[in-house]
Amino acid sequence: MEDELVSEDDILMWSEKELHDAAKRNHIEKIQELIKKGVDVKAKDKVDRKSLHWAAGVGNEQALRLLLLHDTDVDERDTFGMNALLLASWFGHLKILQILVSCGAKLNCENKDGLSMLHCAAQRGHINILEFIMEDLQDICLDRVDKSGKTALHLAAEHGQSEVVEFLIGMGCTHSLKDKEENTAMHLAAKCGHTDVLQKILETGVDINERNIDGLTALHLAADGGHYECVKVLLESHCDVNGQSNKNMSALHYVAQHGFDREASLLLEAGINIDAVNNQHNTALHLAVLNNHAEVVRLLINADCDLDITDSRQQTALHIAAEHGWQDTAEIMLISGVNLSLTDKQGKTCLEVAARGNHVILVDMIIKADRFYKWRKNHMGSEQNFMGRLLSFKQDHQPETQHIRSVLWSLATKHLCRGEWKILAQHWEFTDAQIRAIEQQWTDMKSFKEHGHRMLLIWLHGVVVAGENPIKGLYEGLVEISRTDLAEFIRQKANAETSSPRMCSAM
Repeated sequence: MEDELVSEDDILMWSEKELHDAAKRNHIEKIQELIKKGVDVKAKDKVDRKSLHWAAGVGNEQALRLLLLHDTDVDERDTFGMNALLLASWFGHLKILQILVSCGAKLNCENKDGLSMLHCAAQRGHINILEFIMEDLQDICLDRVDKSGKTALHLAAEHGQSEVVEFLIGMGCTHSLKDKEENTAMHLAAKCGHTDVLQKILETGVDINERNIDGLTALHLAADGGHYECVKVLLESHCDVNGQSNKNMSALHYVAQHGFDREASLLLEAGINIDAVNNQHNTALHLAVLNNHAEVVRLLINADCDLDITDSRQQTALHIAAEHGWQDTAEIMLISGVNLSLTDKQGKTCLEVAARGNHVILVDMIIKADRFYKWRKNHMGSEQNFMGRLLSFKQDHQPETQHIRSVLWSLATKHLCRGEWKILAQHWEFTDAQIRAIEQQWTDMKSFKEHGHRMLLIWLHGVVVAGENPIKGLYEGLVEISRTDLAEFIRQKANAETSSPRMCSAM
């Protein structure tokens, strides 16, 4: 075979590639054969690596010794700034490192990121390399930083190298040094979720509430990453649970934003300020709703958060749910009881926001809730919670109400004339705002049928919750709007299915 380029993408000749491969495999005879043929032992591939690099990186001692007889430039670097010494440190080859040091390799070398052999060994967890560097080599700075300002301790903590962290602490490294983002090793351990490393660093007595360039503490970073055990360790070590970042974000804001319910429970148990606001005046509840994290919303509400706090747009959490059409999160808030009269910067209530967004089901849910609140106030007292039966404001799919719902569908689509559903709604004390919200969706010639059907189902919800007879109420309503003939017909239709209960259970 002629000695030509391996491929268009490579710069090695075939013979040179064979030499590289032989160095990787520790194939001594092949290396000797190729060198004897005059193959360039210093030939580099497309990332500027030569055979010496490969032998050092793979850990092939015999190949390395043979190559060193013909290539004494041990400090030559590849595209990434890695020389043989750094490769040996990175991959943990102690014997290779010792050979290179004895050959005069520069000990203070670094790659393009500023990583020294100490950094490489620490990041990769090679204790034997670190012991050799610290015990057998001179003038090695334990707190030397790379181009991002990280020491070996930073890198070990960031990559969860617990044994290395313990070794470096034992060697007397400085625990509280900060990188260019002003993170200490504690910050990086918490951010990456390395609980055992975090525990070891905390035992050195570092300031647990130290802040980085963004004002983030270790608790913020652990919470933001959803690292339950790290959050727990920090809380047990008495960190400031209410610390706020430069953007006034608390740890609870971060877990709410990401939907980390287990971490949220820990913070709530620790007594975190549940209603703290960030620089956008968002509470944790706002962020949980914005990101549709229903379980966190439930936890916050159960912990008695304030549902009526408004953000920078004067939106409550329910406004946000209404804007995005989040039914589950809205349901939780509606059941808990919210002020439905609050308006945003545009003067819109959450009902109007939901209607504007064409979130039909949510519109109906809000109207059901509003009517329920008024019924509860009139019948149970404003301070008494409705806890006697399962409550829901979502669409009704219960078999107990199936027959009466089919009757209401027939009434709305076949019997009520245009405008009559509004008269009936007014008789049942639907507000003008509620009627407008229902009417905002679908505006063709037959849309009044859909509007009427929705109104009737909303009415039915209230009747069922109140424990009243829907057939009786429907009859009386139709009589009131002067449709006595229709009232009798609908009553007969509703009573046609004798198995259908007159008193429906609550939704």
